[in-house]
Amino acid sequence: MPHDGGTTYQPGARFAPYHVRRTSALVQSYHAAHRVDVFAKLHAVDGGNVAFPPFDRGMMREAIRGQIGTLAAAGCVPFVIGGDHSISAPILAAVANQHGPLAVLHIDAHLDTSGSETWGDDHHHGTPIRHALEHGWIAPAALASIGIRGAFGGAADTDLVRQHDALVASPDMVGTRGVGRIVTELRERFAELPLYVTIDVDGLDPAYAPGTGTPVPGGLTTREVLGILRGLAGMNLVGMDVVEISPALDHADLTCHLGAHLLFEGLALLALRT
Repeated sequence: MPHDGGTTYQPGARFAPYHVRRTSALVQSYHAAHRVDVFAKLHAVDGGNVAFPPFDRGMMREAIRGQIGTLAAAGCVPFVIGGDHSISAPILAAVANQHGPLAVLHIDAHLDTSGSETWGDDHHHGTPIRHALEHGWIAPAALASIGIRGAFGGAADTDLVRQHDALVASPDMVGTRGVGRIVTELRERFAELPLYVTIDVDGLDPAYAPGTGTPVPGGLTTREVLGILRGLAGMNLVGMDVVEISPALDHADLTCHLGAHLLFEGLALLALRT
């Protein structure tokens, strides 16, 4: 989904689909940790880009919601490369329409619960989680935002997620508690709900994901994020996106390779249930 019209700092994420496809050629089929040949178990197809006018963000949301809705209704599980994080709202809408309220694992440096008052826009890349909570696309107490850090606009920034009994974990909390304890809490919260995973690569430390438009120091490590994803084995994954990769800001394709491997981790979770 090559769209970055919702960015508020440095654009460039619209070029990620091409470059993540290119670097994904390095990813092989067998997942050693899960002991599963992912592409022997799954019928995976590159569906191409969702087409929409590049400067009409309303049509972008309509096109994404329509195409993801069609795929979900056909029994497909969408794995999406953004684009900025504003693409996640119409995806969540379409997936929730098919499966009901979702459990959402949200890896990010930011809460993404802003309103239109922040930038005069109700659908920029800092708003998708607010839309998901307010529209009921996320089940009660079934949101986990991991990697949250940095400066807030004010003390009230966490009010919405607290009202919805979300788990909010900073990288420091992940480091102190350990990945195993975080995974245990996620599994308890998510239980048998359909699970959607949305990963903004700025949730990782810029040392591991330099190619993003809104880097924040002090983030998660690659190993921590992979450990969290692998800990979700057996859960009912119904969709996943990886967003905010900006290839022009990347170094040696590190963030593009990360994006490809994150999607492979998601595909492996699906393969375990097939």
